[in-house]
Amino acid sequence: MIIVTGGAGFIGSNIVKQLNERGETDILIVDNLENGKKMLNINDLDIADYMSREEFIQRIKANEKFGSVDAVFHEGACSATTEWDGRFIMENNYDYSKSLLHWCDEHRVQYLYASSASVYGSGLTFTEDRQYERPINMYAYSKFQFDQYVRNFMPKALTQIVGFRYFNVYGPREQHKGTMSSTAFHFHNQLTENGIARLFAGIDGYDNGEQRRDFVYIDDVVDVNLWFMDNPRKSGIFNLGTGCSQSFNDMANAVVKWHGKGEIEYIPFPDHLKGAYQSFTEADITALREAGYDTAFRNVEEGVKCYLNWITGD
Repeated sequence: MIIVTGGAGFIGSNIVKQLNERGETDILIVDNLENGKKMLNINDLDIADYMSREEFIQRIKANEKFGSVDAVFHEGACSATTEWDGRFIMENNYDYSKSLLHWCDEHRVQYLYASSASVYGSGLTFTEDRQYERPINMYAYSKFQFDQYVRNFMPKALTQIVGFRYFNVYGPREQHKGTMSSTAFHFHNQLTENGIARLFAGIDGYDNGEQRRDFVYIDDVVDVNLWFMDNPRKSGIFNLGTGCSQSFNDMANAVVKWHGKGEIEYIPFPDHLKGAYQSFTEADITALREAGYDTAFRNVEEGVKCYLNWITGD
């Protein structure tokens, strides 16, 4: 069996999809379906069982078994960068991840988990090294602190442990995330509704729409996850991005190009994001390449075409 926490979420459901495409259906999805619309992410997938997050955590803490488990993809977390309830964030993102790490190690189960590029904060160097890690919100801090725990634990680990520092992931099955969905998703909806894509005005020395992110397409993200599952001797914490940043203007222009029409408008930068916003990210993927993963990543233009074709059924 393979367990996917957050399996009804964005990255988790896409992992399940690609596992299905490999012929794997002995899968346990763990999630919280309080938002029942997340069901739309998994209604075309084949799994063995579903379990609520609360029951799963209780069983993990009680050290119960789930039969023969080969791997756990731990994608479940509170991913809102605007959430400042530190106790809630640490319980859901840090304590939960630690409990599952120890369970996997004791039962010799591969443990592949979601970290985040947000651990780098507002810095300009994105290399997996403590000196560059300065989280600027609670979500980022929870991910950073768990990575620190993993680093200390890894020398004595009895099984594979892999952390993926996801950069700006976009693609199918993210619609339930609302305001946390990708700019590709929002730009597409805006252009469909009124023909105008709205971008933030310039900040931190960047011109309008020229803030840059490492946008990485979901299928590429899942490919990396499954490659590590297929290579259980590879452990570590790895950046997962394309290695090449592109501007929000690039993203908007790619969506406009796909639509064949549309305009771009710039809106004032929100006050509540000032001081807690990354204006530039670009993954250093040297460690990922040295681990042996050598497949090319899609750029924004290629990824947007795949994504919008999927949304519209083309």
